[in-house]
Amino acid sequence: MVEAQSWTTRRGSNPRLESPQDQVLDMPVTPTAEIRQQQYGGISSLVSPNVLTALIIASWYCSNIGVLLLNKYLLSFYGYRYPIFLTMLHMLACGTYSLVAIKWLEVVPFQQIHSRKQFFKIFALSAIFCFSVVCGNTSLRYLPVSFNQAIGATTPFFTAIFAFVITCKKETAEVYLALVPVVLGIVLASNSEPLFHLFGFLMALGSTAGRALKSVVQGLLLTSDAEKLHSMNLLLYMAPMAAVILLPFTLYIEGNVAAITLEKAREDGFMVFLLIGNATVAYLVNLTNFLVTKHTSALTLQVLGNAKAAVAAVVSVLIFRNPVNIMGITGFAVTVMGVVLYSEAKKRSKVTAH
Repeated sequence: MVEAQSWTTRRGSNPRLESPQDQVLDMPVTPTAEIRQQQYGGISSLVSPNVLTALIIASWYCSNIGVLLLNKYLLSFYGYRYPIFLTMLHMLACGTYSLVAIKWLEVVPFQQIHSRKQFFKIFALSAIFCFSVVCGNTSLRYLPVSFNQAIGATTPFFTAIFAFVITCKKETAEVYLALVPVVLGIVLASNSEPLFHLFGFLMALGSTAGRALKSVVQGLLLTSDAEKLHSMNLLLYMAPMAAVILLPFTLYIEGNVAAITLEKAREDGFMVFLLIGNATVAYLVNLTNFLVTKHTSALTLQVLGNAKAAVAAVVSVLIFRNPVNIMGITGFAVTVMGVVLYSEAKKRSKVTAH
């Protein structure tokens, strides 16, 4: 019977391996990505994944609510009544920070625009984006944050309408029924809002409708794999385009706002801090949106968005002390409940479709 040779005996019997120079070395196993991340540092090596996720979600809440409160303070209480120019500053900051995050920090891979057709599609999205953000910031001059958020919670209603009108997409009866409390709640809140302002209300509706229109048009225009852009890259291109679109409007409507801003900054240096901080937080809203989706899921971001409106409303009432009543609170609660029912109905309809 032939004796089975082990790897060691076979290696020793090989004449080519008898010299010391030819000894076979035991190569270490290539570490996995998780092990390398732990070995070479980074935030993930300092905190547990659960703690990191919690910190990201907390940052998302702070940035989303913070930009609302700062906008309200600047436009209503501080006396900086230039919402278009303020939005343009937001866009310039988002473009600059996006360039740093993508080109130097490499948060996500850089994607280029490949055609003139794709460029004009992104430009169209930028125009809708401008309209939505300007209307939202303008509404904060006239409405309390709590009521502004109640109106913003009706986004699913406008999304369903635009999806049907533009793409002829029909939802299930359950989805449409879930939109009834969304509309009913905002009607109750509007009728009982102590600080109701018609122009501010229309601006808030315009902002909400613009947000819904952008989501529908974006899904319609950037459909092919070649044209699809990561959200961070899309912001990198949309923000400068939006700033260019807003420039003539701010000069025509708000006058020589740049000179006025510089004059105010000389009189009160705190305003510079407010504007820079406000623009930075506006970018962090987009960054934390991406991070929450990356570390959790798009569904989690949707659930957080449903709760954000209520949290922002409570925080704004505590800070700005705007009057509220039972009917307004009830209307807001009904709207948020309708949004939750809508989200659940959408999930069930997708499961049924598959």
